[in-house]
Amino acid sequence: MTKMTHPRLQIFLPDDEATALLGIRLAKACRPGDVVALSGTLGAGKTSLARSLIRALAGEDIETPSPTFTLVQTYETPQLSVWHTDLYRLRTEDEVRELGLEEAQEGLLLIEWPDRMGASLPARRLEVTLEFADPGRIARLSDHDDWSRRFDGDWR
Repeated sequence: MTKMTHPRLQIFLPDDEATALLGIRLAKACRPGDVVALSGTLGAGKTSLARSLIRALAGEDIETPSPTFTLVQTYETPQLSVWHTDLYRLRTEDEVRELGLEEAQEGLLLIEWPDRMGASLPARRLEVTLEFADPGRIARLSDHDDWSRRFDGDWR
């Protein structure tokens, strides 16, 4: 059995503005049914990236609180519904299932700490891993769907 490889892209993000611009760029490629899995250590920029993506889809600077304590925040945008979830505080897949994330199938599901989903993590997704760099951050994008064909710009 051969290991399936997924197209990957690495983007240097020198500052918060570059992170916000990546969110805008991703928003332009989003479609109903998409899943974006955001990984990285605490403070790496997952919520900041999610906020810029949500605001770009909304077309305005709407309030986008972190779902760290509420676990899920939903937004209705002109293009699609957005479910933004932060699974950091959850410990089991059963706790994740109780959130009812399957209802997000027709919208966009943004998942912070996707590793908490275990085997329930959707196979079709875009993985974005944020890492600290000096200065800034590095975003590593891994395509487990068709993002590499619809994402504008270089995809390696």
